[in-house]
Amino acid sequence: MTLQRVYLVAGELSGDILGAGLMQALRARHPQVEFRGMGGPRMEAQGLKSRFPLETLSVMGLVEVLKHLPELIRVRRTLREEALAWQPDVMIGIDAPDFNIGLEKQLRAAGVTTAHYVSPSVWAWRQGRVKKIANAVDAMLTLLPFEADFYHRHHVPVAFVGHPLADELPLENDRNAARRELGLASNAPVLALLPGSRGNEIRFMGTTFLDAVTLLCQRHVGLQVVVPAATAQRHQELRELLAGYPTLAQRVTLLEGQAREAMVASDAVLLTSGTAALEAMLCHRAMLVAYKMAPATHWLAKRLVKTQWISLPNLIAQESVVPELIQHAATPEAIAE
Repeated sequence: MTLQRVYLVAGELSGDILGAGLMQALRARHPQVEFRGMGGPRMEAQGLKSRFPLETLSVMGLVEVLKHLPELIRVRRTLREEALAWQPDVMIGIDAPDFNIGLEKQLRAAGVTTAHYVSPSVWAWRQGRVKKIANAVDAMLTLLPFEADFYHRHHVPVAFVGHPLADELPLENDRNAARRELGLASNAPVLALLPGSRGNEIRFMGTTFLDAVTLLCQRHVGLQVVVPAATAQRHQELRELLAGYPTLAQRVTLLEGQAREAMVASDAVLLTSGTAALEAMLCHRAMLVAYKMAPATHWLAKRLVKTQWISLPNLIAQESVVPELIQHAATPEAIAE
């Protein structure tokens, strides 16, 4: 089958990265393919004509989603109308399941072939969603092997495609070369702090992380801290936060992007879960996962989530290989310890 038109919808930084890689692979097989939909700068660099900026869908948690619900409904309606008018050969939703699964269901009902790239954590909580997914997609594309097993058991067409990070990252990496690239001293310890790609992650974890870094800098005189901001907007938010910590001015290097270089340069990584935890694992770096969310979201998650962990390394291993500090446990003192 030759693909001429592919409609893609991504809603956050990790989806933009995955989407750009998917576009490259599709174009290698189908040189004439056109892309429309929604994505970020990486997907746009590959030729996507994006209807809305990536940040539009970067909302996480029950309370946060409710605040933005009217806007999300408007965006979904606009994308549905655009896709139906364009008549793509296939629509592929990339992550952002609470938004994309509904859009995929509407488009599939209208005769558009649909797929979803990156399984939602349906095996961990709200397992009833698998019925909705079965009605929404012609195929689920999973990053992790145990996810494919789950869909097979529920008779949903699925393909385990693997995580592209496994191919991108070398088995060995050069810490000193990364430090030279970032202007860091080679003879002093380095902590990489990755506070998240979403605005609400900075809001909930920013001051906690910087308070913890302050404690660590007091205990380790030569400690260097490198903070890669996921986007220009996150960079601005972090710069404003750091202005309230004058004692960290000479200790913290704030970057725009370069998360991988920061992890490779580091001795340890402090982060808020997500794909970054998998990347830190593949870089062979010690890490700590810390995460906070809105109280109502946490209350609901405690009652619905069926797994013990939130980080990908622990979920893949099905045991605690990476320490996690969640909600009230994620204090500056506990993180510094």
